[in-house]
Amino acid sequence: MLQVIKGNIVDVYKEKIYKGEVHIKDKIIVNIKEKEVPENHYILPGLIDAHMHIESTMVTPSRFSQIAIKHGTVAVVTDPHEIANVKGIEGIDYMIDDSKSVPMKFFFGAPSCVPATNFETSGAEINSTDIENLLKRDDIFFLSEMMNYPGVIFNDKEVHKKLKLAKKYNKRIDGHAPGIYGDKITKYINAGITTDHECLNTAEAIDKINKGMLVQIREGSAAKNFEALHTLIDTHPNSIMLCTDDSHPDDLINLGHIDKIVRIALNKNHNIFNILKATVLNPIKHYNLPVGSLKVNDFADLIIVDNLNEFNILKTYINGECVFENNKIKFSLKPTNKTINNFKLEKTSIYDLKIKTEKKSEIKVITFKDGDLMTNYFTHKINSENKFIESDLENDILKIVVINRYNKKSKPVIGFINNFNIKNGAIASSIAHDSHNIIAVGSNDKDIHNAINKIIENKGGISVSSGEYLDSLELEIGGLMTNKDIYTTSKKYTELDNKTKEIGSKLNSPFMTLSFMALLVIPKLKIGDKGLFDGEKFELTTL
Repeated sequence: MLQVIKGNIVDVYKEKIYKGEVHIKDKIIVNIKEKEVPENHYILPGLIDAHMHIESTMVTPSRFSQIAIKHGTVAVVTDPHEIANVKGIEGIDYMIDDSKSVPMKFFFGAPSCVPATNFETSGAEINSTDIENLLKRDDIFFLSEMMNYPGVIFNDKEVHKKLKLAKKYNKRIDGHAPGIYGDKITKYINAGITTDHECLNTAEAIDKINKGMLVQIREGSAAKNFEALHTLIDTHPNSIMLCTDDSHPDDLINLGHIDKIVRIALNKNHNIFNILKATVLNPIKHYNLPVGSLKVNDFADLIIVDNLNEFNILKTYINGECVFENNKIKFSLKPTNKTINNFKLEKTSIYDLKIKTEKKSEIKVITFKDGDLMTNYFTHKINSENKFIESDLENDILKIVVINRYNKKSKPVIGFINNFNIKNGAIASSIAHDSHNIIAVGSNDKDIHNAINKIIENKGGISVSSGEYLDSLELEIGGLMTNKDIYTTSKKYTELDNKTKEIGSKLNSPFMTLSFMALLVIPKLKIGDKGLFDGEKFELTTL
């Protein structure tokens, strides 16, 4: 049966907008006619997120699709790196199996860095033999971001085995190399790595583009690089893709997904066809994706929007099926009750959080800017007359703790951090990139202890403690996700986020920011379950 969709066709190949009809039969666009029609809405190819971690939405792939499709997303290029660090290949298979229950198109990669480094404890390991078995599969489309850039640059044998396997099976290799220039980035790219989503400024991005990379402009919940990089959309339209990387559930509901970035780009007067190259053509071409781009003989993956200013999504089609219309999802979801996890830690003692004052009168304090994954540090003189080093609320120097969740008994690692501004309480999370141990920050030991033990009781999630107040969002799948729908999840997450701001935090996304304080592969100073980590020297350091 022939299906006809009428309106203003936004043709990225002709770089032309014209009135016409799109004819669809058996999932495929069989004809596009330029003709006068009364409809005034706009027909565009469906949007693609070129790099994301579904786990950061705190819901399963199928649950994520319910909100993403409303925002015009028809496909995502996704790295199951987070669940793989908790449950290995079993975690990857869980994500793929769940994604098959919905119409949305998911393209999974083989996580290249599980664990991301040997300087922290993860729940699983994926070696080069595992990578080969993954890359052989038709449901694995690329080698996910190679975060171990020192391993690439300094010829780590296991790292280079993985890179050679990706080339052997003709699959793309994603990168992760923040702030790397010159000969180092040349060697990194020459190893076969083709993308990067960690550029801090246009100079870095253009250097990487000139050396053959595609740059993914990221606008997520915590890491936001669009403002720094958006001019590249028009200056380098064939070398840019748009991505979210990590989005929290409240942002997906309130702000949108890739459509949010499209709106920002339109408001900055970027060329609509260049925007569509970044959100459709470049990802399809680069990763060889079976996704339609609004041309004859393509899959009918398209969206209808009201206009090219507000860019409100009216309908979403995947393989010719209308999956969203009149603000309603038009496909059924069969939620699974299956859960997977890896959580062994037993409840801790408050005395484990004490750190004795030593003779040295200065400590290193992590500091950061909101929205930036890079950190710095400064030294702070402590009161050597005290028996223990405590948070210094006057100077906004708070205790930050990471504890290994994969052993029954683990000793916390304790550091100090600036810019969280929590005055009377603590927050904790089992989302702690990349190994997802428990991380907590707070103004006093009692609340830090209560927040951590709530996570242990739930075997994963996020929590807030402030005096008599103690609440949490349980994330029963790997300590990262829940089977609950995204609206229920977002409501509880928002409650906890608001409480965190009520007790002093001024951060846009305090829980996601906290999770990245354990991301050792991004400099300068981070904290893991084995100690403080110097991301420039790539070695553990002392407090």
